[in-house]
Formats: sequence, C-alpha cells, structure tokens
Amino acid sequence: MADARRPELADLFIIGGGINGCGIARDAAGRGLSVLLAEQGDLAQATSSASTKLFHGGLRYLEYFEFRLVREALEERETLLVAMPHISWPMRFVLPYHPDMRFESDTPTGRLLGLAMPWMKGRRPAWLIRLGLFLYDTMGGRKILPATRTLDLANDPAGGPLQARFRRAFEYSDCWVEDSRLVVLNARDAEARGASIMVGTRVIAANRAGDHWEIVTEGGGGRQTFHAKMLVNAGGPWVEDVIRNVAHIDSSEGVRLVRGSHIVTRRLFDHDRCYFFQGEDGRIIFAIPYEQDFTLIGTTDKDHQGKPADARCTDEERDYLLAFASRYFARPVTSDDVVWTYSGVRPLYNDGAKSATAATRDYVLSVDTDGAPLLNVFGGKITTYRRLAESALDRIAPFFPGMSGKWTARVPLPGGDFPHDGVAALTARLKARYGFLSDYHAARLVRAYGTEAIAVLGDAASIADLGKDFGATLTEAEVRWLMDHEWARQAADVVWRRTKLGLRMTAEQIAALDEHMARTRAVSPAAE
Repeated sequence: MADARRPELADLFIIGGGINGCGIARDAAGRGLSVLLAEQGDLAQATSSASTKLFHGGLRYLEYFEFRLVREALEERETLLVAMPHISWPMRFVLPYHPDMRFESDTPTGRLLGLAMPWMKGRRPAWLIRLGLFLYDTMGGRKILPATRTLDLANDPAGGPLQARFRRAFEYSDCWVEDSRLVVLNARDAEARGASIMVGTRVIAANRAGDHWEIVTEGGGGRQTFHAKMLVNAGGPWVEDVIRNVAHIDSSEGVRLVRGSHIVTRRLFDHDRCYFFQGEDGRIIFAIPYEQDFTLIGTTDKDHQGKPADARCTDEERDYLLAFASRYFARPVTSDDVVWTYSGVRPLYNDGAKSATAATRDYVLSVDTDGAPLLNVFGGKITTYRRLAESALDRIAPFFPGMSGKWTARVPLPGGDFPHDGVAALTARLKARYGFLSDYHAARLVRAYGTEAIAVLGDAASIADLGKDFGATLTEAEVRWLMDHEWARQAADVVWRRTKLGLRMTAEQIAALDEHMARTRAVSPAAE
C-alpha cells in the first residue's frame, strides 16, 4: 500500500483504526486537514469487527429514556443506507410477545411502571411495547424503511420456528451492516482524500513539544517520529491506556470494558427476517440470518477483566446464549449447532452505572487543552459513527479556523455509488459481464465491493483468469485487490474481516492463503 502525502507537520494524528478513528480520518481529510492514522494491528481488528452487524436505533435504550441517542441513531440508518447500499441493507425484526414475560425492573421505565402499575410485577403490557415501537417508527424521520406491523404467528412463517406459546409478535425495521468492511471503506475514502493510513503500526510514545505533538511509532518500517498539531485518541478499548501510558496524562476519565460475545450456528430458520428475543434478566439478544447458511446469535453483556485483545466467548456465555435462544425456538439450540464464536470489548464511557447492561452506549468527546490539544473519544455505537465524527470535527474546529464544513451525509463510500435498492440490478449486470461467475459468487462480490467488483475482476474471461483458487470462491485476483487496496496482510484479515469466508474454508485452505500472502509481501513490500 503506497503512502499518501505525509506533511512534515500534520494537522491530526489519529491513534486507532476502528470505526471511530477511520470515520474521523475520512471526515477530516474531506475538510482539507492533513491526517495521519496509526493502527497497531489490522483495521477493525478489535471491537469494530465484533459487533452484532446492525445499524439500529437501539430499541431497548428507550427503556433507559436515552431518547437523544435513539433519535440520532434512527436518523442515521437511512443516511447510511444511501451511502453504502452494497454493505448495508434493510432487515425486518420479529419481536415475539407473551403476556407472562417479565423483565428486570431496575430501569427508568421499570421503576415508573412499578409505581403506576405495581400489579404488573415486571411485565410489560403489549400497548407499552407498541408505544415504544411507534416512537421508534417516528423519531428518526423514516422514509425508506417500512413501518411496524403486528403478526399472527399462527399464520405467519416467522412463527414456524418458535414455540407454540408465542401467538403474537411485532415486526419492525432496522438495518444490517458489514462492520469490518465499513471500517476499511472509510479508511480507503480517507486515503483517497489525502490521509495516510498506517496498519501494523503501534504508537509507543506521544509527547507535547511546544505547540504540537511528537509521536513515535513502531511498525514494519521500524521506528518513526511524526509531528502533528493535534492528537486524536480513538483507541477504543485502549483509549485509557493511550491517555495514561502513551501520552502520560493524569485523567479521571476512563472506560468500562464490556465484553459482547456471539455464537454462529447452522441455519436455524428459512426466512430472511431477524428475531428480537427479550429475557427476564433485562437483556435482549438477536437471532439473525447470517452469510446465507448460518444464524448469528448475540450478544452478551459482561464486564471484561484483562486485556481487550484476550476477549473470547466463554463456555458460560455460549451456554447463556444457547439457553436464551432455546426459550424461544421450538427446537432447542445446542452446542452441537455452534460453528464459530467471536467476542469483542465495548469501551463504554464509565458513567458509574451499576451493571454492564445499564451503562450508557452514548459517546463522549473530551478535549484536553493543557498544551497542544488532545481529543479523547469514549464509547460510541457503530450506527452513529458518522455523527460521532462530525461531532469530533465540531469540537476541534476552533483549532483549525480554515477547515470546511460538514460533508459526509449520504456521500457514497467506495463501491456504493448506486441506488439503495439497486443490488439485484448490479448483480445481474456483473453476471452478464462475467458469465463464469456462479450466482453465489456474483452476489458475494457485489455485497463486498459494490461497483468496484468490476475492478476486482478486471478483464477476466474465465474463472482461471482470476488465478489461484483458495476455496469458497476466494481467488488470487481478489486477494491481490485486498492486499493492494485494503491493507490486508495475512489470512485472518481476509477470511474473518474483509470477508467471512473462514466459515466455509478449511484450516488447510486458510494456511495456504497465509503462505501465499507472506510470499507476496516478501516479493512486493509495497503490499504492506
């Protein structure tokens, strides 16, 4: 990967290649600022690739009266759909209801109901859930997504996989997003606008040097020193470590590390809708159609002790998710159904909440002006990453008076320059141009690369022209694109982040891919 320009004194140096760091880099570069970004591992390697893959308002946050957060997220859904129709699409969510379901009462809504309707004893009346969904439909100015409706589960296909006790459900709209690709595409757009993106580059020191920052990094190119007018700490789970151990600043602000674990099972149902399951412990989980042949179930909320990189789905969390889902599905879900697990650590702003579930999902931006300015980014949701970036640029605007204004709303990410409902038409055009592609292969490429799928395939006239076949439709041509344009350096970057083909590939195939990429890097260091 060739470096973009590196000004002697950059405007911003961003630590962290997750969605917040890459979103801020894109927005800032588009406003004319010179931007450097360093990521210690791969883009989206931590929290940003371990989400539940949803652009959603956060229906359960209404229970906590977090109306601003929900409204902002709801407004963003359709803004983001238009900008990235290849990696995000509408999805309908089925919320089964039973009058005897009880919920944790220690929420603002629960406490209010306890005072006004003590005989409910933790139950949520159907009218209250429907009222919440009415707010959900109307708070965000919905135009593209269909409204909520009530389902008779005895006559709707969504009722088939569920236990017979569930006779009624509400169906509402939210959106799916390919989280890792979202991060990479923001980084690509940032680079196209002049930012320099450095992966495998750890910041080992950041010190104020008069009116600017002196930043020392260590990576594939050895130790380097950069200078920037402002430091942006978007370290995610490492944000507190950056403050204390990299910038050596004494601060009372910090994060609460909350582990969210997911399981992927064989396909549990045949329709394309998602389930929203409510638990008696106040938690909710989703069961989502995943990669055509699988079902994604998650997530947990557990306070995480230890290093963020060590987050794993524990047996306890796996069994919790299996038991939770089995309280809804007619056929119990067991450990034999599980084909993969993943876990990530959410860096929630430490607001003193007494449980991981109750901790705020809102973001907090803090500017330290005791010398050269430092912006610390705490928390955030993938749905509101673009708004977080805009808010971050608002906070730093006083330091860059010549900076231009907001611009990212509905501006396509790479490959997203086609109508929000145009995936089928684009896939048909790709199939017509490359007749050797299977239906699955063509659809996968469009969902990953959008209009850039043609650039990935080039002038190939046969499948053989795409080079070595690594399995599961992954070809040498695609791997070359990922290394040359998307900072992929090893097999895990490709099969678990840029794609999810690791679900379909054997260990031997993944090892062969890793060897191929290592040889390619040795021959062409620019691929780094």
